[in-house]
Amino acid sequence: MLSNPKSPRVKRVAALARKKERRESGRFMVEGPQAVRELLAYRPRLAEVVYATMGNEPWQHEVDRLASDAGVQLERVTPEVLAAMAETVTPQGVLAVARTWETPLAEAFDGAKLIAILHEVRDPGNAGTVLRAADAAGADAVVFAGESIDPFHPKVVRSTTGSLFHLPVVVCVTLEEATAAAREAGVVTLAADVRGAELLEARAEGVLAGSVAWVFGNEANGLSEADRALADRTLKLPIYGAAESLNLATAASVLLYETAFSQRA
Repeated sequence: MLSNPKSPRVKRVAALARKKERRESGRFMVEGPQAVRELLAYRPRLAEVVYATMGNEPWQHEVDRLASDAGVQLERVTPEVLAAMAETVTPQGVLAVARTWETPLAEAFDGAKLIAILHEVRDPGNAGTVLRAADAAGADAVVFAGESIDPFHPKVVRSTTGSLFHLPVVVCVTLEEATAAAREAGVVTLAADVRGAELLEARAEGVLAGSVAWVFGNEANGLSEADRALADRTLKLPIYGAAESLNLATAASVLLYETAFSQRA
């Protein structure tokens, strides 16, 4: 059992909370039983080691079995060691180290019906929630464009609750590259912005029923005029009450599901 919270090995895992370390090592941390289960179930080849405390938690047997089935090293650690490794203040007893991956842009758009493009999205909770909503809505991929947050940031990984491992993820591309790939694949790009045309009109025209890539902009500034010009159309959600607007994650969830409904009608 690994019991020294100050050991070099523990420090190397803890360092993965930093973007620089993730990029240089090509690895990231996955915290919590739900996320670790999904990693082992959907992307076992990426998992390198699972660190878990000893106990009778409901998830323990399943995580142990999945790690064994995948041939992934399982290390028992003390709660103090796990706390020193984890990014969270109160870790849930299990953490994994996995290799990062990237899906080629053209591959993500090939045959796609629904794509979410995050442009300059900085908040990890928003990014993770949009990715989770994209997964739930049956999207084919999520693209992190521009200076968007790293999808392997620990807070993003946690907020996806495992959805990160269900979808192709594209990183380190410009919005121009993403929209060009969409056009090449015959996918219509729709910019979500309050300065756009009414969503219901586009829905009535059947725009949402085809192959669609939604572009979601920065939480504070939205999409610039130049950003919107890269999309085929700019659309806005109607506001029926007195709210000034919806936050990014909520609006994205509604738009992704609205498109999924139209495509399945």
